[in-house]
Amino acid sequence: MSEEIWYIGAAELADRIRLKQLSPVEIIEAFHRRIDAVNPGLNAIVTLADGTVERAREAETAISRGESWGPLHGVPFTIKDCIDTAGIRTTRGSLLFEDHVPTVDASVVQRLVGAGGILIGKTNMPEFALWWETGNLVFGRTENPWKEGRTPGGSSGGEAAAIAAGLSPLGVGSDVGGSIRQPAHYCGIVGLKPTHGRVPLTGHWPDTLLRFMHVGPMARTVRDVALGLSVLSGPDGCDPYAIDVPPARSPAPDTPLPPLRIAWCADGPFSPLSSDVRATVARAASALEELGCRVEPVSLDRWTDFDPQAISMALYSAEGSHYLGPIISDREDLLAPSMQRRIKAPQPTFQDYLEALSNLELLRQETARLLSLYDLLLCPTGVVPAHPHESAKLSIEGQSVPGRNALRATIPADLTGSPAISVPFGWSTEGLPIGVQLIARHFDEYTLLLAASALEGLTDCSRRHPPV
Repeated sequence: MSEEIWYIGAAELADRIRLKQLSPVEIIEAFHRRIDAVNPGLNAIVTLADGTVERAREAETAISRGESWGPLHGVPFTIKDCIDTAGIRTTRGSLLFEDHVPTVDASVVQRLVGAGGILIGKTNMPEFALWWETGNLVFGRTENPWKEGRTPGGSSGGEAAAIAAGLSPLGVGSDVGGSIRQPAHYCGIVGLKPTHGRVPLTGHWPDTLLRFMHVGPMARTVRDVALGLSVLSGPDGCDPYAIDVPPARSPAPDTPLPPLRIAWCADGPFSPLSSDVRATVARAASALEELGCRVEPVSLDRWTDFDPQAISMALYSAEGSHYLGPIISDREDLLAPSMQRRIKAPQPTFQDYLEALSNLELLRQETARLLSLYDLLLCPTGVVPAHPHESAKLSIEGQSVPGRNALRATIPADLTGSPAISVPFGWSTEGLPIGVQLIARHFDEYTLLLAASALEGLTDCSRRHPPV
């Protein structure tokens, strides 16, 4: 029974607890056994929370009295290590913060706990959450649960690996360049980057690039991600970007997919990409068409003209360096090699910065125009399945490209603030998961989740588990 518990989704766990078919104590103890057995080789969870069994007993007692703490009553969850947790070490993946212990929970943690969830641990990440792989000098490297020697992605790679391997049913990651969706793609789970302003950033670090930063749910199923979004959403009175809009709606089970207008593209600004990824996106387009949607190929050449990669490099480098400089302050020797290379890289000129801002506005306008014509954009999440650790170059269909090309498909939605989701939809010839990405209009997570759920129902991806 314990092994079954590890792979039951968060929503189903909540249902079974409410119906007294499973006890919160039984669930927490099963997850602890799973963590003890699998995490030493995976290195996904880096700090365990104290008092989880005691909290589970309290949850069990409450249920026996007919009380409910909320939609996650008694359900475990994990949190990325750059999100504040009161009384629990939060290292931000850096020796500079090795002993940092926050005194206040981040808003998203408060909401998960307030909904009845039980924090079970913190998950690994790269230093400062500013890299596309997961490893640091505090805790070391996280493995991909599908294949040793492959990256789980970054920067929410520890979260994705933990969920995929059955160490957690639900988690929270953050995304400024693809850090929720890319790890979800590499690890075969669902990752949602909500509309910018949907979920408050209060308690997330670093406290910079906030107009591009997103916090969102990660889980093995669309249903669980939708549940997580419903708990996390809404302004907190502290984050000036968090907008008071109607709550995010979750599709009811078995809601039919309406005849949506869907644009799709698997080349253009995303090229080069592996043949496995291209074929998976094409299959997803055909599947949506068979479900009654009007699916049309589109050119995204204008995105290529604006070059989202160059925009992010200029803006993130200039603003990130300005913010991090005083924090690092002559302690460069404590930084991970990837961060040392980043701070030593040539900085953009003021003209580069202004040009990036100008192109950013054009990218936003072009994306808004496209989504005025279509309900959704279907495209790749990543250009390759999970690649070997520390790949400075990616070899794709005979071409060698920079490792940062792994983010070519995810960066645009961060720059525009558009809601985007990665849902598993296929497998590579090596047996590695492949996700496809859906992008929607601002604050239309409902349509995003509805289409993602429809795609999910056509695959076995959520029912297959990694060999760990």
